[in-house]
Amino acid sequence: MPLGGGNKCGRCHKTVYFAEEVLCDGRSFHRSCFLCMVCGKNLDSTTVAVHMDEVYCKGCYGKKYGPKGYGYGQGAGTLSMDKGESLGITHEEPAPHHPTSNPNPSKLAQKFGGSDKCSRCGKAVYAAEKVIGAGNSWHKVGCFTCATCNKSLESTTQADKDGEIYCKACYGKHFGPKGFGYGQGAGALSHTQ
Repeated sequence: MPLGGGNKCGRCHKTVYFAEEVLCDGRSFHRSCFLCMVCGKNLDSTTVAVHMDEVYCKGCYGKKYGPKGYGYGQGAGTLSMDKGESLGITHEEPAPHHPTSNPNPSKLAQKFGGSDKCSRCGKAVYAAEKVIGAGNSWHKVGCFTCATCNKSLESTTQADKDGEIYCKACYGKHFGPKGFGYGQGAGALSHTQ
């Protein structure tokens, strides 16, 4: 403790006496100086957030240093277009995308940069949209569907036969067992090919 009676305030740098002292992150503040750096709200131990040597309320801290996007900082159901300029945040514009103009890629690029063809539509299937079923590649959206009823499939709901994929219900109707309990009557059980 320095001479003169107390520690120095983290905000105004004047002496803080014991009766008016608030401790936060190893520093002393006057009760009247223990305010959010952005909005000026009074803070306490449950509402304070510290970044470097600055103190914030949790709301302003989240807006300035927290994640950005849908559902953050403004409550669920709202999308804020505020990019934080009022809080001193600056954003750089990304450089424009320039696709390659090389019409003849190397053998290495052809080997590793190529993509599989979708078994349904025949177009290229890239890793982000690829699903494997019946030993083939499919587009997850639009192509990974039952061959009979066109229902969207998941890896756990698909069945395959002869390189084609089906939902389990259609597969059962077309390729499942026939016999008692399956719509043909009592007695014989047969399996269709």
